[in-house]
Amino acid sequence: MSTFDETKADFEEEDDEFIENLQIKVDPGQSFMRLDKYLSHHLKNISRNRIQNAIDSESVKVNGASVKSSYKVKPLDDILLSLVKSGKIPKEVIPQDLPLNIVYEDDDVLLVNKAQEMVVHPGHGNPSGTLVNALVYHFGHLPSARDGEIRPGLVHRIDKGTSGLLVIAKNEFALQFLARQFADHTTERTYYALIWGEPKEPKGTINAHIGRGFKDRRVSDVFPDGEHGKEAITHYEVLKTMRYVSLIKCNLETGRTHQIRAHMKYLGHPLFNDAAYGGDRILRGEIFSKYKQFVENCFSLMPRQALHAKSLGFIHPTTRQWMQFDSELPADFQAVLDKWEHYLQYK
Repeated sequence: MSTFDETKADFEEEDDEFIENLQIKVDPGQSFMRLDKYLSHHLKNISRNRIQNAIDSESVKVNGASVKSSYKVKPLDDILLSLVKSGKIPKEVIPQDLPLNIVYEDDDVLLVNKAQEMVVHPGHGNPSGTLVNALVYHFGHLPSARDGEIRPGLVHRIDKGTSGLLVIAKNEFALQFLARQFADHTTERTYYALIWGEPKEPKGTINAHIGRGFKDRRVSDVFPDGEHGKEAITHYEVLKTMRYVSLIKCNLETGRTHQIRAHMKYLGHPLFNDAAYGGDRILRGEIFSKYKQFVENCFSLMPRQALHAKSLGFIHPTTRQWMQFDSELPADFQAVLDKWEHYLQYK
């Protein structure tokens, strides 16, 4: 059985909102000027390169429409500039020669299959051994956020304890282009999860706000009335039922911190062995010694939440073609599924 250590737990932000929006109302007396020149003149703390990448990736809109650098800004134009946010990672990250499972790589993007025990970025309790430490070592020139923050190529994250696919941007333009897709919720993300019990409906949508917990800041709470938190939408489908547990797939429309974990607990079906959300104890089935031992053996096989980022789809920054990737379930996840299948044969 996994444990939720209150002193060492790291609430790793997973929100896909790596974009900040800047709004500009052009002065009534402004003379006609090229858009790139206008923005560089008025936003002196933002480099011309970042502004150009934002324009090229259609992250700058004038009066609601994407425009080119050559667009002539005129009086009273409404300009919306969407830029990748600064990170919260320490400015100095120790490069570490850690193994990376690279699924795909070209000049613009890098796709990795993150191991379940690896944290994505350094933070409280995790100063080293993270994906970022490995990226800094293996790829010395990945783009970072502004102000010297080191967040090499990251446009989204997945929790420690969750395995699966992550896309990394290898240059500034790709960073801006991919971050925009995640912010606009136009990527495709499918997760596989093992949950306690069987949902009443074989497929459905959970549309309920998610935010940091009021009583426990290390977890996410669900606010169904929308009075707190941010909009969070999860589409789920039951793939297989195994008496007391079910294998489901979830497609994320948004990417809030711990979204699937919080939403499934809210639905009454916590993820198997998810210590933070109450899934690390027997929640379905009769309590007798052999069954209890069986479940504890499963917990030992997979000492983490049963969640895997199985597939990922996005538009390539340069080719503008849709790219779709899929991954196999990791060995510990598959072993637990096999164990439940075997258990059913003798019930």
